[in-house]
Amino acid sequence: MPPSATSSAFSTSAASATFAVSPTATPPAASAAAATAETDVHRPDPHGRRAARVLAVCQALYTSSVSIDLTLTGLVGYTLADDKALATLPFSLITVAAALTTIFASFLMARVGRRAGFMLGAGVGALGGAVSVWAIFHHSFWAFCAGTATVGVFQAFAQYYRLAAADAVGMDGKSRAISTVLTGGVVAAVCGPLLAAWSKDWLTPVAFAGSYVLVTGFGLVSIALLALLYRDAAPFARVTATHEAARPLGDIVRQPIFAAALANNALGYAVMMFVMTATPIAAVACGHTIGDGAAIIQWHLVGMYAPSLFSARLIGRFGVLPVIGAGIGLSALCGVFALRSTDLPHFYAALACLGVGWNFMFVGGSTLLAQSYRPSERAKTQATSEFTTFAFSALGSLFAGQLLTRFGWATINAAIFPLLGIAALATLAYAWSRKQAAAEVVS
Repeated sequence: MPPSATSSAFSTSAASATFAVSPTATPPAASAAAATAETDVHRPDPHGRRAARVLAVCQALYTSSVSIDLTLTGLVGYTLADDKALATLPFSLITVAAALTTIFASFLMARVGRRAGFMLGAGVGALGGAVSVWAIFHHSFWAFCAGTATVGVFQAFAQYYRLAAADAVGMDGKSRAISTVLTGGVVAAVCGPLLAAWSKDWLTPVAFAGSYVLVTGFGLVSIALLALLYRDAAPFARVTATHEAARPLGDIVRQPIFAAALANNALGYAVMMFVMTATPIAAVACGHTIGDGAAIIQWHLVGMYAPSLFSARLIGRFGVLPVIGAGIGLSALCGVFALRSTDLPHFYAALACLGVGWNFMFVGGSTLLAQSYRPSERAKTQATSEFTTFAFSALGSLFAGQLLTRFGWATINAAIFPLLGIAALATLAYAWSRKQAAAEVVS
């Protein structure tokens, strides 16, 4: 949005005064280049919108793969494992493998480009589906673990779809680009479990193998789309004309904006995975059917991705911090509903609130993250954020079952309030620092 005439006059006079008294000030030509770059940052970009749409389709394919794993991997693990206590290990390995790969993925894509990196991730995901099919046919639990872990590698690369879309547009378009990519999960959230049920008997008499053929197919289609329709581009590369040096990572992570972004991404994801992983088991323990548990998760997934259709508009109208605050509040409301009753409507209400709350926290946190680094700092900043997010997510997934068994459903939900409180404090600290900076400019 262009500045007012008063602000322009103030900025021009201040810049002129600075140049006059400082021998190290930026020359007028460089200042003009920086001003042009700043204008470009806010200019709408058709290439960026197209890239976001292509990545939204890739997001749908990736989310469909994960939905199949979410729906069936526990059942397949239980069928294949000699020790039934290990039944959920294959699914947990998806998140663990994603956490271990995410730093490598970021730095690899900084070297070879995001298109090549995304294609590699999708290829590994397709391989994981094929390994899972082989493992089911040969009744090999550990081979199945290897297959699901490679899907985690796919997930590590796919988590950068939203950030690639955000980096391809100006500052004003980042939240919209992120939301556009995440809308790809809406169709997958509804269709993924249905596709899993529809395809599980494709290769009868071996149950479930057909569903993992679909995982391979989704990975291969992703490769084709990326090869044909997606191109690495830097439409706002002129911003680097200012030659801003990369700051040490410690300086970046100490920024209030980065702390708020990381708190909402990592803790929002941890809370969501913690409660979601325990939900199907808790629902059955409370007297509901396995089908009820699957339906609760299905509509939770819709709650996670459907708000992406309008969350960018909410950020544009109300600002990113109020939307993040609403997400924290809705996530807390999940705990309130779950503690209030264990009947079916309260399960649905709790998980719906959790899904929408996660979306607001994640889109808002990702928007702040995309604003927290310079172009030269992108790889290491994104790698730090995504690794931390996946690490917290993995911990939430791994501990959910154990804590549910030892302490019960009520304790699971009570435990989310301190984590959400930390996210709220980090967000308020950033809001206060921004207010202080604005006050200093005015004074």
